[in-house]
Amino acid sequence: MDKLPPPLTKAWRTEGGDPSLVDVYRSVPVSHKSSTWRRAAAFFGPGYLVAVGYMDPGNWATSLAGGSRFGYTLLVVALVSNIMAIILQSLCARLAIGSGRDLARACRDAFPRPVGFVLWMMAEIAIIATDIAEVIGTAIGLNLLFGIPLELGVVVTAIDVFLILYLQKLGFRWVEAFVIALLAVIAACFMIQIGLADPNWGEVIRGFAPTTEIVTNPEMLYLALGILGATVMPHNLYLHSAIVQTRAYGESLSEKREALKFATIDSTVALMFALLVNAAILILAAATFHTAGRTEIAEIGEAHALLAPMLGAAIAPTLFAVALLCSGINSTVTATLSGQIVMEGFLRVRIAPWLRRLITRLIAILPAALVTIWYGESGTAQLLILSQVVLSLQLSFAVVPLVMFTADRTKMGEMVAPFWLIIISALIAIIIAALNIKLLWDFAIGG
Repeated sequence: MDKLPPPLTKAWRTEGGDPSLVDVYRSVPVSHKSSTWRRAAAFFGPGYLVAVGYMDPGNWATSLAGGSRFGYTLLVVALVSNIMAIILQSLCARLAIGSGRDLARACRDAFPRPVGFVLWMMAEIAIIATDIAEVIGTAIGLNLLFGIPLELGVVVTAIDVFLILYLQKLGFRWVEAFVIALLAVIAACFMIQIGLADPNWGEVIRGFAPTTEIVTNPEMLYLALGILGATVMPHNLYLHSAIVQTRAYGESLSEKREALKFATIDSTVALMFALLVNAAILILAAATFHTAGRTEIAEIGEAHALLAPMLGAAIAPTLFAVALLCSGINSTVTATLSGQIVMEGFLRVRIAPWLRRLITRLIAILPAALVTIWYGESGTAQLLILSQVVLSLQLSFAVVPLVMFTADRTKMGEMVAPFWLIIISALIAIIIAALNIKLLWDFAIGG
């Protein structure tokens, strides 16, 4: 028969209550009487909310530094990071559809309370670090475009709380449409800038090929680890495993398998789009700064100031600032949703949506505002870098449980991950853990 067996209650320590984002849970209909294309189209959207995290302001600093310092060489690191992200996001969709749980709720239901509490704390730290980077990026974008002081720009980012509420009242599809529209603006801005920069396309293609220099050159290796750490971020794993469940995909095994197929296609296509944008930032830095011998560029503001004289086009810095602002707005929207998912999933907290989102945002705004008021732009740059280091250190606390759950047949039933996927996913988890150990070792030696 086509139906799944009864719920696997013995596989989980607790059975968890309402899902996260309950106000939009199963709110997007999937008509099983329609054509395959129409059913596939119903799953179009969540992947692009996830893709936002892979081109957020936190990635800009590492891509700018990598392109200006080493030209096109580190493009292969962006590619490998993206492949890892695609595999991990496919596991998120599998967990959500197979178990009916997002990653936060699965951790709460699977582990003893002390372990769940530690994982919740780690998730909250990762959310705060993510949110800080988005808040600062948005504030810098507002400053570059409109001259709004950074301190005021940080506070203005709280408005997105009410933007999300308004869009979700219209329907979750409106949230997705808003995010996709801003992603299109970001892509258009970079395509124009790359056209102005006129990169060496032969060197661009060679940049996607592996080279031993990345391992043998300590400076290049360290920056490569930074790109990898800034690309695969914990909050996206919690986010995707929840927003996939906005689709009313049915309960039979065939319906769930089809939902997993379409959700995986959606996230894979969206993340390949994110790779293009990430690569575009690095290519722009390589073609503009590295070619001119300006190998020390890492600050977003400094890159913005140099684009016009180096490209000979007044519109270039404006496009750069517009793309940054759109990236910051998009990222604050998805980071706020992630904060809500983590709070609800781990703690079963039920408070007014506007208050819940405002609390999440204030947790990030307060440290960002204090640093910008106290130190100014140089302080925000240091905080941006620190947030990426924190994200890298938190990643294993989300990846390891994700791999464990999706490899467990008692939890996933017929939707358990195939053996080859389990092996690849476990290898990715080991690599990420090893990179974190390397990062801690570098800090210990350096300190």
